Amino acid sequence: MVFDHLLRYGWTDAVAALLDPGELPARVLRVDRGECDVITADGELRARTDRLAPCTGDWVTMHDRGGPCVDRILRRRSVIRRASASGRSADQVLAANVDTVAITMALDGDCVHRDLGRIERILALGWESGTHPVVVLTKCDTIADSAEKVARVAAIAPGAEVLAVSAATGAGLDELRGALRGTVVLIGPSGAGKSTLANALLGTDVLATNSVRSDHKGRHTTVRRELIPLPFGGQIIDTPGLRAVGLWDAGEGIGLAFADIADLASGCRFDDCAHGGEPGCAVVAAVNDGVIDPRRLDSYRKLIRENEWISARSDARLQAEQKGRARVQSRALRRMYRERAR
Repeated sequence: MVFDHLLRYGWTDAVAALLDPGELPARVLRVDRGECDVITADGELRARTDRLAPCTGDWVTMHDRGGPCVDRILRRRSVIRRASASGRSADQVLAANVDTVAITMALDGDCVHRDLGRIERILALGWESGTHPVVVLTKCDTIADSAEKVARVAAIAPGAEVLAVSAATGAGLDELRGALRGTVVLIGPSGAGKSTLANALLGTDVLATNSVRSDHKGRHTTVRRELIPLPFGGQIIDTPGLRAVGLWDAGEGIGLAFADIADLASGCRFDDCAHGGEPGCAVVAAVNDGVIDPRRLDSYRKLIRENEWISARSDARLQAEQKGRARVQSRALRRMYRERAR
């Protein structure tokens, strides 16, 4: 069975292989309060999610029992997740089945200097998910020293493409189109111009936009994640601005985002060196020699500590849940034995 209508939304043979005979596939376009909009072989429709928790980009199967409903979520090939913004020891899935994470930051003002650490965080999320990260620096037409700022960002993004673009003038958009692969998710703070950039790539004003505030802070314009086909192939997911980007089980991603520090660490005297003043530390030596920016080492150590903390919390939560299940099972067994003894 060929689902031609789904090809614009990322349908592949790999997705087809996940289906059981007779199942009807769909891709989630947006999620809203226990319901979601999906695209099927017959077109777009609204469906219940019931007890499932799909996210934008998910491939799902459908059934119709009193109305369209999501039956199951197919195995995800990639997941962009962060620690829950509520501070609980749980994760929040931002998007699924993504190929490219476009880390979107504005070049105007002093945003790049303030947001180097945020770029490093989102790079770690992108690398951890197995996606292709691209750093997109918007509003390059508004400043004169864009080359200097682009070079500063490129220095903290080893292995990732860094592109300066302007949705207003079209500068850099052709190069950006060539760097985007498959399903693309735009991630960044409010005011970075994600929706404006998405509209430029889509070739029409599909998504609402808004101006930044007088203090250069962004306004929340996008309120939910939405998947839309791109005219040159692939799909784009716009996301609400993120005030906080907490890591979730991102140890490997941190290592890739800080590949320069990881390479230097192989020369440390001790295998478990924390790069905080231990003798024979190659990383601290590189900082002292001006090879590594002290800010970058501080950022690396902060993310390592944060990731270890959230991992410990999630482990404790898992242990608590297991103990809770064991108590429930124990009470059920005692109740069964009491009833048998009567």
